[in-house]
Amino acid sequence: MSRAPVYQAPAYTRAAGLPALLQQRIVIIDGAMGTMIQRHKLTEADFRGDRFANHPKDLKGNNELLQLTRPDVISEIHRQYLAAGADMVETNTFGATSIAQEDYGLGHIARELNVVAARLAREAADAYSTPDKPRFVAGALGPTPRTASISPDVNDPGARNTSFDDLRAAYFEQASGLLEGGCDLFLVETIFDTLNAKAAIFALDELMEQTGERLPVIISGTVTDASGRILSGQTVPAFWHSVRHARPLAVGLNCALGAAVMRPYIEELAKVAGDTFISCYPNAGLPNPMSETGFDETPEVTGSMLAEFAQAGFVNIVGGCCGTTPEHIAEIARRVAAYRPRGRSDPLFSPLMAA
Repeated sequence: MSRAPVYQAPAYTRAAGLPALLQQRIVIIDGAMGTMIQRHKLTEADFRGDRFANHPKDLKGNNELLQLTRPDVISEIHRQYLAAGADMVETNTFGATSIAQEDYGLGHIARELNVVAARLAREAADAYSTPDKPRFVAGALGPTPRTASISPDVNDPGARNTSFDDLRAAYFEQASGLLEGGCDLFLVETIFDTLNAKAAIFALDELMEQTGERLPVIISGTVTDASGRILSGQTVPAFWHSVRHARPLAVGLNCALGAAVMRPYIEELAKVAGDTFISCYPNAGLPNPMSETGFDETPEVTGSMLAEFAQAGFVNIVGGCCGTTPEHIAEIARRVAAYRPRGRSDPLFSPLMAA
């Protein structure tokens, strides 16, 4: 079978070498941040620090606040994933929008959280980068606790607790902070409401138009159950066609399901999204309170499943979500190294063994 044509990347102002790297080998993204934070068994005092000692609301569980109160913890987690072989680390900003931070009464520091998070990830990535193995920082834009297309009230289907404009403004603020802090690309992840994702995409486009900087964007949805749909009701192909206009560097799936259950959906996405790269970073199986990580898959199990995805020619970027650790990432990196990445514009080209 003929090889796919060489991908001509846009004139990115950062991460210019990433598109070419994605054609050369499978790129490794990091694993779970929350799982690793839980290993530290932090207390309310750790989350508060001196600055927020008298804050009126409980702050334990606000993981994004740790870049201000325990930056050593966040930096160490980044370093552990990079040492395990990650090419790309995500900023600790999954819930760092003003909308999400309002749950803690901290919406006013959202921009600061993003700037500092990006700087911590940048410092770690730069420390591990070499000419032969550059490391990248993905500015993470997660879902908010409010959705634009799903009612929070089962008795009032038309009710909404946010708007497109509010979401756009929150994502613009977040992305602006991530850009200032030094991220290489943006990652709109764990999408369960496509309209929320569209607000994030709009905000990113607006930011890059204003600043003149053009960064790669990765978009990653979440299939929430065996129906094969995201929570707002779209099938995987419908989701792709809803965000395709953004011309993302990669589109993919993450979280929610372990790799075994995710397989048919990532295969489906690889078939329909022929003109972009494919990412996949599943949970370590299903929740298991008896496990050290809270999930049931060992590094060997997750690694073998993602290696099968690589062998089948489905993926360009792989890593882990909830329940995964540096041990999972090291095993994933080791197992997929033998396989060529999926060819852009030729989604099911033969995954020949790498030389």
